[in-house]
Amino acid sequence: MQKKIIIVGGVAGGAGAAARLRRLDEQAEIILFEKGEYISFANCGLPYYLGGVISEREKLLVQTVDKMEERFHLDIRTRSEVTAIFPDVKEVEVVSGEQIYRENYDYLVLSPGAAPVVPPVQGVGTEGIFTLRNMADVDLVKNYLSNSKPRRGVVIGGGYVGVEMAENLKQAGLDVVLIEAADQVIGPLDQEMARILEKALLDNGIKLVLKDMVEKFEREDRISVFLKSGRKLETDLVVLAVGVKPDVKLAQEAGLAIGEKGGIKVDEHLRTSDPYIYAVGDAIEVKDLVSGQFSLIPLAGPANKQARIVADNICGRTTKYQGSQGTSILKVFHLTGAATGNNEKMLRAAGTPYLKSYTHSGSHAGYYPGALTMTVKILFAPETGKILGAQIVGSKGIDKRIDVLAAAIKQGMTVYDLEELELAYAPPFSSAKDPVNMAGFVAANILKGDVKVVHWDEMGKLNPDAYFILDVRTKMEYENGYYPGAVNIPLDNLRQRLNEIPKDKKLLVYCKIGLRGYLACRILTQNSFEAFNISGGYDLYLAGTDQSGKSLNLDEQMTKIEDPEKPKKPETETGKKVIKIDACGLQCPGPIMRVHQELENISEGDILEIHATDPGFAIDIKAWCRRTGNTLLEVKATDMDHVALIRKGSDNEGNGAQVPTGELPQGKSLLVFSGDLDKAMASFIIANGAAAMGRKVTMFFTFWGLNILRKDRAVPVNKTLMEQMFALMMPRGSRKLTLSKMNMGGMGGKMIRGIMKRKNIASLEELIDQAKAQGVKLVACTMSMDVMGIRKEELIDGIEFGGVAAYLADAEESNVNLFI
Repeated sequence: MQKKIIIVGGVAGGAGAAARLRRLDEQAEIILFEKGEYISFANCGLPYYLGGVISEREKLLVQTVDKMEERFHLDIRTRSEVTAIFPDVKEVEVVSGEQIYRENYDYLVLSPGAAPVVPPVQGVGTEGIFTLRNMADVDLVKNYLSNSKPRRGVVIGGGYVGVEMAENLKQAGLDVVLIEAADQVIGPLDQEMARILEKALLDNGIKLVLKDMVEKFEREDRISVFLKSGRKLETDLVVLAVGVKPDVKLAQEAGLAIGEKGGIKVDEHLRTSDPYIYAVGDAIEVKDLVSGQFSLIPLAGPANKQARIVADNICGRTTKYQGSQGTSILKVFHLTGAATGNNEKMLRAAGTPYLKSYTHSGSHAGYYPGALTMTVKILFAPETGKILGAQIVGSKGIDKRIDVLAAAIKQGMTVYDLEELELAYAPPFSSAKDPVNMAGFVAANILKGDVKVVHWDEMGKLNPDAYFILDVRTKMEYENGYYPGAVNIPLDNLRQRLNEIPKDKKLLVYCKIGLRGYLACRILTQNSFEAFNISGGYDLYLAGTDQSGKSLNLDEQMTKIEDPEKPKKPETETGKKVIKIDACGLQCPGPIMRVHQELENISEGDILEIHATDPGFAIDIKAWCRRTGNTLLEVKATDMDHVALIRKGSDNEGNGAQVPTGELPQGKSLLVFSGDLDKAMASFIIANGAAAMGRKVTMFFTFWGLNILRKDRAVPVNKTLMEQMFALMMPRGSRKLTLSKMNMGGMGGKMIRGIMKRKNIASLEELIDQAKAQGVKLVACTMSMDVMGIRKEELIDGIEFGGVAAYLADAEESNVNLFI
């Protein structure tokens, strides 16, 4: 007997079910209703179309109506909305234009999807505020970008779509602010893993606002975004990416059961409470494979599998849907984040006991070029070692590792099974001990008792008097940063220096990523010490405490030094050598010094290609080349570092030539080292006077002078305990500065400010404003900021950031250079 099957909704669930039904039953009558224009489009690709990564709109259309009707012999009716279901007579009501009619069915498949959440705040319907869920949405945003040419954008919501939108709006040339109500982006990741991705957003110029929510929108010339914290943002464009909610209106009105999470309730065969009605996709509740609880998991992968299972069951092939584990992956500029199974938040909510481990592994063999580190976190059962969840963040090879771990969770495997997995190996692709194997080794070591561990988030809860913190990295690594209170004994010297370690305390041992810490713990344990390895090492501690680096503004660093009217190509000339230099890991002025050393050893006209990770390198190298007579062909940021191409000497067009000695420089430069009120005022009085004479003025603030530029209110940034103590001891902003002489507990400063006010002399704050208004260049030393634990967000607006080379370049163009 011929079946008549009606499908409501297209895309992954509906279109997938229709195609599978036809493959199984050539005689069935299959009608697909879609209220929109398109039945199958790549909704996951919409942000990338807006960012220009996908250049052609047509590529988003996975399947057209005509082609699908022809190939699968379907009756597809677009712009036709099913508005009601009558289960007792097996009919649906359809509205198509002005026509309203009914259509009967033997089986009904619901694939209504999910609708974007629109927060119920004032002004949410204002022009320039968009959601992004379908082709109509993306067309509206694309047209707005093309016609209105917005310069600034705000994205509300830090989930997958929100982060993708932020990245792609940035790629489209907008200044972007991402607002998230939670204390992290990307909810499926635990906080310390999300912090790594947050740094990538910051490093690429996206401003993050966490733990804040929108209160209202207003529009005059631009859109004003008012936050509950009292903060106000001005923007030209807003994208709402708060999340999605299941579209259950049709099912609810038909009397179908709705689950506790708000999705359509289905059984293991994906049947609803009506045996002739099935449901798939984002609208249904599914069983979480790990916890066994029902959940909403709006992902394309599960929807496609559900479509296949529904078709099987309708055609008499009894098939069960076992559940979903929420495997997902995300690109964030040069990084990738991925997760599968449950995270710590989910396990705690379900009351499930768990242990965790961290490993840092290379994407492939370290001796083969291009290997990059990935951080792998796995969660597992304390008794059995069964894998409960996994998360990975890195640059390369993340997808295949998360897929292996997803398969392991699906099959109920343990960490011991991960040890035994035989995975493909060749130097360009992996290591003999794959990152998945390494995760298994470390977790198994914990379960076997080979090593005791403490995690980064437990450190602050421990009694410091009961523990001795041991850093087993090299002396150079230690000097570049360490956990507060740690004592450095390098691993290779540990056996000879055991007598320096107290036996009456428990030992907390760490290295960079955990391996040397583990080796040290094995040595110490077998010498009667009670040692705990800090899992994930110092790198994870920095990530978890949000200290893994400072944000960079790559917009300036990506520009070239040449006149835009005469762009030069960085290609090398025939016969000229290119020497590649790796200065990654060196801090200012290390990379510049390395450039100088290497240029001494090459011939005129040869080219130096230098790679560096120092944040200020891209700016410093431009200034250095300009002052030394060498030609900067190109400076750019890659996924891993900054790359500069430098030709020794000047080119035929005079680029790279030094300032002629016959020209007398007229600029003024001031290096402000002091944070005393009187010296700060003298500095700005001189700077303003020089600027008033039409001179170029640069003020370079370093060490205590940085306090002049600090905001006078606390800014929520994460700092180490040592940095927090340092901040408390330093004056917060210009109003807290003290006099170098006759301060008298602060009385002197108040007296001098009072005298200045009575004599109508500008205050320090007014002098600062005047300097900015006159174009005085205020530069904060990035190295000093790092040493003193001062963040970019803590400084007043209008500040530039640079290193020693940038300052010296301005100093050489000055005929007055003052150290204050």
